Amino acid sequence: MLDSSGFPKSSQVFEGNVSESSTLKKMIKGLERKGRNPNIFEPKKATIVMDAGIASDDNIEWLKENKYPYIVVSRKRHRQFDEDEAVVVKQDHGYTVKAQKVIDSEKNEVLLYCHSTQRAKKELAINNRFTERFEEALKHLEAGLHIKDRLKKYDKVLEKTGRLKQKYSKASKLYKIDISKDDKSGNAVKLSWTRKAEPDTKDGFPGVYCLRTSHKDLDENTLWRTYTMLTDLESVFRSLKSELGMRPVFHQVTERITGHLFISVLAYHLVHCIRYRLKKVDIDTGWSGLREQLAGQNRTTVSMRCKNDDIVHVRKSSRPEPRQQEIYSALGISFHPGETVKRVINKSSAITNKLKI
Repeated sequence: MLDSSGFPKSSQVFEGNVSESSTLKKMIKGLERKGRNPNIFEPKKATIVMDAGIASDDNIEWLKENKYPYIVVSRKRHRQFDEDEAVVVKQDHGYTVKAQKVIDSEKNEVLLYCHSTQRAKKELAINNRFTERFEEALKHLEAGLHIKDRLKKYDKVLEKTGRLKQKYSKASKLYKIDISKDDKSGNAVKLSWTRKAEPDTKDGFPGVYCLRTSHKDLDENTLWRTYTMLTDLESVFRSLKSELGMRPVFHQVTERITGHLFISVLAYHLVHCIRYRLKKVDIDTGWSGLREQLAGQNRTTVSMRCKNDDIVHVRKSSRPEPRQQEIYSALGISFHPGETVKRVINKSSAITNKLKI
């Protein structure tokens, strides 16, 4: 559970091997019990933010019945987006996110259609890769209809086409395939296809996704940024799993497992403190992006042998680049973390002198 600024307020570890959609009521009831203690958080209805895995129709209806406000990813196939009616909610490093607010009077909720240029580029690249492979396979099959010792029998061609559609299921749904048969020979004589994306679907609107919410008074920017708190949280935990060695978990005792996992919650709190301060100066880079930007500065040790056989070790930080200096300034951190340390090892007397410069 997070507050409106994204800081952790409460956390709990649940049993494994359980369908995610079945855990919502248990989680909410747990938060309600904790809500009775004003020292933990105020006992009022929190906004529930969920991804598609847990945002089933039953769960949303349960939230409505219990008067919980929510922001969830829509499972509907329908997509729409009018750029003229959309507003920019994020613009950073060459990509833009726009959002269009639509009132769904039938379900008494707001639909927020979001278009990300970065997401559209990724989806188009994936779709094009699969469609190219699918079309190449169809061209190869069609060319073989007129070549000796290649697949020609109509039934076999149908079977092969079905296997290709199954193999490239994402691409094949965009195609209509026609196979002509010669009744005399029983062979397929022509194979043709046309591509046409289904209207008002994800395929027709690449980069567009839909959020559902009960908040009718919030603007597009607030709704989108509230939902992205969930995606930011997930992305930080994905990164921490590798950085902190959180996976796999070798413990078998419940208390040890809980303690092992809680380390990541503490780490997230620290990460969010850093990002919260950076956002105040318009540095809205994700955690993985910050790590990449700071990766160029290192602590380096240089060893030198003198004429008298003494050995000198000098350890210092490298000079930060401008982008790193900007981050350090926002956090109030020195541009040269760590002190410059010089060690002199006298070989004859085996005496080590340590100097801080």
